[in-house]
This record gives sequence, structure tokens and C-alpha cells, in this order.
Amino acid sequence: MSHTIEQIAAALGTRAVGAVGIEIDGVAEPAAASATQLALAMKPQFAERLKEGAARAAVLWEDADWQAYGLEAAILAPRPRFAMSGLTRMFDRGQGWPEGIHPSAIIHEGALLGRGVSVGPFTVIEDGAHVGEDCVIGPQCYVGQGARIGPQGLLREGVKIGPRVEIGARFIAQPGAVLGGDGFSFVTPETSGVEQVRKSLGDRGEAQAQSWARIHSLGAVEIGDDVEIGANTTIDRGTIRSTRVGDGTKIDNLVMIGHNVEIGRDCLICGLVGIAGSTRIGNHVVLGGKTGVSDNIFIGDNVITGGGTIVLANIPAGRVMLGYPAMKMEATMELFKGFRRLRRLFDDVAQLKKTVSNPPPND
Repeated sequence: MSHTIEQIAAALGTRAVGAVGIEIDGVAEPAAASATQLALAMKPQFAERLKEGAARAAVLWEDADWQAYGLEAAILAPRPRFAMSGLTRMFDRGQGWPEGIHPSAIIHEGALLGRGVSVGPFTVIEDGAHVGEDCVIGPQCYVGQGARIGPQGLLREGVKIGPRVEIGARFIAQPGAVLGGDGFSFVTPETSGVEQVRKSLGDRGEAQAQSWARIHSLGAVEIGDDVEIGANTTIDRGTIRSTRVGDGTKIDNLVMIGHNVEIGRDCLICGLVGIAGSTRIGNHVVLGGKTGVSDNIFIGDNVITGGGTIVLANIPAGRVMLGYPAMKMEATMELFKGFRRLRRLFDDVAQLKKTVSNPPPND
């Protein structure tokens, strides 16, 4: 698979300069690029390494002096990292799986597969499941009874889709993702110590030890269009209503989303995030890696949390939060600065105590 510099630039909506007929068969970092690869030198510090490789052409920033780097051609992009999205799509070789239905796949006669669907080895598709046209279902996947997957979906190896889960168009699930497990919902016959502690913020009262009774999950999971789910991420079904993820939301690896959670559109949920049950998250929210979100709270539109943030209360729209508990990022940074000054403060106080306890002799 090769493309000329001119063809690549046209596909990306960017500008090609120099010998635009050069054919490219791949992309590489500047120091490792061969003569037939397009070097990704999107910042000046990256471009400095072009001399270590053999690239004839590179992707550079819009006003770069491409000839100064000894290149024969260049693609000049106003936003190089965005151009990288289209570029990597052009050169993605996919999984290499064959088309069609593998003979070892088990597909119930009551399942409905659209035109152009491919199903990998050892995959099971249950009764009443509906797989949209041009979907690719990888090896060792499971699609439960009555589940629906929209057109052009991709399930990587070992993805599990539970019964009655509904998924929109162009869905991508990375290996090991599980959608539609039961929620983590348990209750005690009498008020539990956990409930008392939540009310009192520390006092468990007279609550006695009790056994936990399971609350079954009768809801499902609803996923919008253009959603991507990372490897080994789990989304639990709702208790009564469905757990929901809005259009365009991207969820990283090892994320846990509890029952009844509602996530808006075009959110970015980074790795190791945990969202407890019945939390509502607005649109265009970014939760940094290892963010933890307590249950039954609301996070407004356009909120951003830094890595490791623990959210214990509602967050209004537009806030940037950091820390444990989550506070405005600027307030948390001031606290961090204060912590770093504590050692110096203790030393100053110790020195002051010595001075007060042992005053200098009078002349």
C-alpha cells in the first residue's frame, strides 16, 4: 500500500510542497524513517532528528522551512497532530483477519447478521442478536441474546457483549472489553454500617454485621454512535433503567463504569478511571487517568479532571479539577506548593524555639 505525497496531502486537507510525486509506503519517527517512509516531524525538536534517518519527505508544521532539513518534499499541516489522525488511518493495515464466517463460530439460527458481516473463530452469537452490516466480529467474542450492534462495528479479540445491550454505528471495542455485566448492587435487611458512616461521615453507630442481599440488574447498556471502548474495560448494566454512553465518547483501557451511569457525548475517559453507580456526566467531559468518581453525583459539561483526582461531590460545568478531594486545579496547586514549604517552615520554627529558649547574653 503506497500513496504519493500529493495524494496524502489531498486526503488530509493539507499542503504538499516539493517533489509531490514521491511514493510513500509507511510512516516512521524521524530518526528511524527510510527513504520510502514519511517522517513524522511535527515539532522543531523532532525535525532536528531527520538527519539521523533517511526520510525524503516529512509531515511538518505549517510554516516550517522544510528545505533546511534536506527534504525533497513535505506535507505542511496547520495542526500536525490532527493530520496524524487521518495519516494513521490511511496506513492502518487492520487485523489481517479473513472475511466471512469462520466454520468454528456458533451462530444461533435466530440471530440476524447484516450484509458483509465477518465472524472470527470460536465466537458465539446468541438468539435474537442483531449484527449490523459490515461489522467485523473477532475471534472468541460473545454477543448475547437480543443484543444489537450497529453497522461498521469492530469487536476485537475476546469482547463480550451481554444480553439486550444496544450499540450504535461504527463502534470499536478493544480486546477483553465487557459490556453488560451485572451491577455491583447489594443491600442489608437493616441499615448497614456503610449507610451510617455516609450519613455521619465517620460514626458507624450501632449497626450490626449483616449478610448482603443481591439486587439483580434488569436494565441493559446503551451505547451511542462512534464510541470506542478500551481493552479490559467494563460497563455494567443498569438496575432498572439502562447504563448509557453518548455519541462520540472514547473510553480508555481498564476503565470501570458502574450501573445506571450516564455519560454524555464526546467525552474522553482515560485509563484506570472508576465511575460509581448512578453518576451523571455531561458532554465533552475529560476524566484524567486514575480519576475516581463517587456514586450518585453530577459532573457538568466541559469539566476536566487531572490524573488521580477523586470526585466526591457535584462539579459545575466548565471546572478544571485536581486532587483528593477534587478542588479547582489552581487551589490544589497552591496546596501542593504549601506542602513543599512545610519542611522549611518546621526548620524555621525549630530555630526560632532555640533562639527564644536560649537568648543571647546581655552585654
